[in-house]
Amino acid sequence: MRASKFFISTIKEAPSDAEIASHKLMMRAGLIKRLAGGIYTLMPMGLRVVRKVENIVREEMNRAGAIELSMPVVQPAELWQESGRYKQYGPELLRFKDRHDRDFVMQPTSEEVITDIARNELRSYRQLPVNFYQIQTKFRDERRPRFGVMRGREFTMKDAYSFHADFDGLKAEYQNMFDAYTRIFTRLGLKFRAVAADTGSIGGTGSHEFHVLADSGEDALAFAPDSDYAANVELAEAMAPAKPRGAAGAAMQKVATPNKKTCEQVVEQLGLPLSQSVKAIALMHEPEEANAAKGVVATTGKRFFMLLLRGDHELNEIKAGKVAGLSPFRFATPAEIANYVGCEPGYIGPVGLDAPRVTIVADRSVAAMSDFVCGANEAGYHLTGVNWVRDLPEPAVVADIRNAVKGDPSPDGKGELDICRGIEVGHIFQLRTKYSEALKSTVIGVDGKPVLLEMGCYGIGVTRIVGAAIEQGHDERGIIFPAAIAPFTVGICPIGIKKSDAVKAAAETLYSELQAAGIDVLLDDRDERPGVMFADMELIGIPHRFTIGDRGLKEGKIEYQGRTDSAATQIAPAEALALLKSKLAL
Repeated sequence: MRASKFFISTIKEAPSDAEIASHKLMMRAGLIKRLAGGIYTLMPMGLRVVRKVENIVREEMNRAGAIELSMPVVQPAELWQESGRYKQYGPELLRFKDRHDRDFVMQPTSEEVITDIARNELRSYRQLPVNFYQIQTKFRDERRPRFGVMRGREFTMKDAYSFHADFDGLKAEYQNMFDAYTRIFTRLGLKFRAVAADTGSIGGTGSHEFHVLADSGEDALAFAPDSDYAANVELAEAMAPAKPRGAAGAAMQKVATPNKKTCEQVVEQLGLPLSQSVKAIALMHEPEEANAAKGVVATTGKRFFMLLLRGDHELNEIKAGKVAGLSPFRFATPAEIANYVGCEPGYIGPVGLDAPRVTIVADRSVAAMSDFVCGANEAGYHLTGVNWVRDLPEPAVVADIRNAVKGDPSPDGKGELDICRGIEVGHIFQLRTKYSEALKSTVIGVDGKPVLLEMGCYGIGVTRIVGAAIEQGHDERGIIFPAAIAPFTVGICPIGIKKSDAVKAAAETLYSELQAAGIDVLLDDRDERPGVMFADMELIGIPHRFTIGDRGLKEGKIEYQGRTDSAATQIAPAEALALLKSKLAL
């Protein structure tokens, strides 16, 4: 591609609303242009990157035996009502009516549509297994779209759905997709990790997320350096302390702690470690039907829960939601706390509560504590030297309700956990029969009787991969793309191409050689200064660059420089193709 025939729209400064590196650099490099909040035009340079990602995804999905189709972006609401997700999905599902007053949605995902296809097209177990996939536009009406393509409203996603006559078939295809995803992210040239994950609103019995590792990642990942264990922190089990609870060593005392409402403030006053304190989190269980009627305050079915965590630990809301009788829940209001505990927030604790009205849920680590500090249920006071059994009953429920932290024992018993940050770019699920049961999708089984279809679901955020790759690879000069997805593999910068016939001839010769070898090359034949050409090449993230100038040609040399090289290397023009092939392992 000749730069003069392409469209390069780089800018020096990122827009003020761009917060993270990928958003800033994609705007500056002219990969995307903002149309509305969370909605971007893919410019020619950005589209080249996205197409390269799509090609790798498509090749590996085809290799894995999946079959491509394309489902509509606009879907009838009836299917979503049939599955029960029309209300459940929430405001992220864009709902609208057509001119005939019929309800439709803009697809955020396509479980309903593909299951409808299956129930109409699949009749017998002999047609199984089958895996359909698409690379298609999705829309999720994010409350606060931000970070460019990382959390946009409109995006490109690869979603695949497999159908099986039994669970064993689903498990086999799940592993097939896990292996395919591993090949995809390896070919994309990204540092990634697959982790066990919660199934969330999609549902099912098991799932894995694929994360691009980056310090800016929104997700915390727990992994064991000494084993293969890895899980999203929202799912990673925090093991119970190996040592039994210690005996009481101090008397319980009430201590004045005026204006000290956090564990950090209290232990600072008392001169104790944060790990010796217990924080209480007040939650209300409220039935879903009570939330459905706006403006109606339900009094039946509501329950007050007090969750106890060690002062240096954080609540894991995903785990909390799995405590029996707690989901759905919300944080209690100050008025509700006063009603159930008789105290303002900041001083509440588990001692002396009305047990029938308050359900105590203690994290495993708290259940093993002795001589701990907690709120006294009196404004301006805390208790020290608190011990189970002696000062308060054993907790009604003991559960894992906290985030795992660095240094925790690995759940597989092999070493300790470490924590890294990741950006989720892929997710695979064992859906089982959630959607086939709701939409009554069956086939005739081996025994001649109808069986519900077992389903798997496998997603990859195509446009999100571009942002994640930039978060993982960039510097002060711009993007550092892996060669597999860079808009161009190599750039040629001829210095003074409009003034020197020798430079023009050498550039054209090299350009032709690289094209003939099937290498994706950009010849910068614009009438620009060297600094502008170099800056654009680096900003855009082109991995390799050749510079051709009169002075070098007189000495029989041109320059090669990799995107991350600190200095250029002088080579003979005839050596350029062989050098590049060695760099690309061609």
